[in-house]
Amino acid sequence: MQSVEGLSQVELDEWNEQLQEIGQHYQALMHELLERMAPDAAADSIQADMREAFQAGAEALMRNPQLLWQTQARLVQDQYQLWQQGLSAMAGEAIEPLVKAAKGDRRFKDEAWQEEPYYRAIMQQYLLFSGAVEELIDRLEGLPEQQKRNLGFYARQLVNAMAPTNFITTNPEVMRRTMETRGQNLIEGLAQLRRDLANSADGLNVAMTDRSAFEVGRNIAVTPGYVVYENELIQLIQYTPTTEKVYKTPLLIVPPWINKYYILDLRQDNSFVKWLVDQGHTVFLISWRNPGPEQRDLTWADYMQMGPIAAMEAIEQACGEKSVNLVSYCIGGTLAASTVAYLTSTRRGRKIKSVTYMATLQDFRDPGELGVLLSEPILKGIESRMEQDGYLDGRSMAYTFNLLRENDLFWSFYVNNYLKGENPAAFDLLYWNTDGTNLPAGTHGWYLRHMYLENRMVEPGGIELDGVKIDLRKISTPSYFVSTREDHIAKWNSTYYGALLPKGPVTFVLGGSGHIAGVVNPPHKSKYGYWTNDELPPDHEAWLEGADYHEGSWWPHWQRWMTEAGYADADKMVPARQPGEGQLPLLEEAPGRYVRMTIPEVLGEVAAKES
Repeated sequence: MQSVEGLSQVELDEWNEQLQEIGQHYQALMHELLERMAPDAAADSIQADMREAFQAGAEALMRNPQLLWQTQARLVQDQYQLWQQGLSAMAGEAIEPLVKAAKGDRRFKDEAWQEEPYYRAIMQQYLLFSGAVEELIDRLEGLPEQQKRNLGFYARQLVNAMAPTNFITTNPEVMRRTMETRGQNLIEGLAQLRRDLANSADGLNVAMTDRSAFEVGRNIAVTPGYVVYENELIQLIQYTPTTEKVYKTPLLIVPPWINKYYILDLRQDNSFVKWLVDQGHTVFLISWRNPGPEQRDLTWADYMQMGPIAAMEAIEQACGEKSVNLVSYCIGGTLAASTVAYLTSTRRGRKIKSVTYMATLQDFRDPGELGVLLSEPILKGIESRMEQDGYLDGRSMAYTFNLLRENDLFWSFYVNNYLKGENPAAFDLLYWNTDGTNLPAGTHGWYLRHMYLENRMVEPGGIELDGVKIDLRKISTPSYFVSTREDHIAKWNSTYYGALLPKGPVTFVLGGSGHIAGVVNPPHKSKYGYWTNDELPPDHEAWLEGADYHEGSWWPHWQRWMTEAGYADADKMVPARQPGEGQLPLLEEAPGRYVRMTIPEVLGEVAAKES
């Protein structure tokens, strides 16, 4: 017997079973969400800031009713044109779209958005609306620049959340998938959503990759070496040499402790660590501990003393060398700069022969869109939460960073995982991106306030560490700064001004691409390119105007800088140093225990795996 829709009774029964299972998943999901809705000071402060931004925008709009009228009139006109296009399309005429998605907007890549009138109309209505909102905010007058930036960020988040691609019935790919699988995709998607919620702190950490495909020490972070020193905060890895001779001065890498060090040792073909070893450097690297509540009182000074300073003392025991070349990345670079300034003020500046800062903020004049979430009220909410817990959950930090690129790093996975019911592909970079670290309350709150909010690091004596007021302007250590042009985390129009601070010789290089790809850019791929300029004018745009462009990676340029100036002296090579040859014993093989610890293991949510 056939139903009125042309389905047999058996098919109707199958659909009914699927709908019942979807309903059960949905009820369980709602129960979990309700359990997570306890008041939270950080979330409340963000919501209050959002309300304040929209209220300020509404008041500015009321003071300029003509702008509102013009926007509404243009939208009405656009809707009329869309209606006319729809009539023409029904008559069989070829139609040129009224508006097209921006180049690189992958949400509307399916052919149905162009070929089927229903979906084409939905897409164009959405694009016209989102464009009108963006233009309206851009033309608002009388708002402080910071509040206007906040309003634009919050409005963009809401507009992108409303995209038709994010809903079942207005996404052609999802509709096809639902019909093909008779709703099984939605069942699998809801199950995945519940799993992701269970592995989230605040917000929703969407699964980005097949985590079972990777294991630290097995197919990522595999450059050979040994842990030769450890304390409560770090393990120090010494890598096994691959050359018969090495430079006399060892090299110490200070990576960020927001995420883990192995972004610099992801695969053998793009490992910065392996490349450095192959150039003849004796490479040491700090592997930071993934902290929990027990480390709540660790300070920035503790990170300095137990991090790079303790590592340099250990390196002297391992190699007999009293100085190192320092290479640092992101917040690790901010710590490196404060360490060099501290050693300079305590007359130990010669312990560092040269310092390299990769995508590092020292002058926080423009924190980018991260600044939206670091206003005084929001920061107080974050501090209150950290005071309660003793740490900032790294999964919350990951969620925040993903919202800076919400369409690529959140909504695309939301659609793929929960609506299409597909498993994310295996991608090592995204595995690293989701392998986060917690941040100690005593360090992170201080960092956000003193650097991001108050920008005190650029002030002479603005930062005090262990009773020593530091001044970046006193640093005479030769410095190499490399930033990237599309970096949205450490924007180069801020990192550049850090290069103007030291009194010693400075080289500034601007790479292509962004915060990760522009730094982790191995020479054999010949990608992105970089700019150099021997001058350091007071304005970053003036620097770029006078810069020369070069093809390929900046890594060989850095190596020439090291060798030509003698920081890595090719005339004073020594026999390759094997880990364990000095006074430090071999504790365990690289990558060590610390980097393997996940947030759920640290917080006792799951049992820690045996190393």
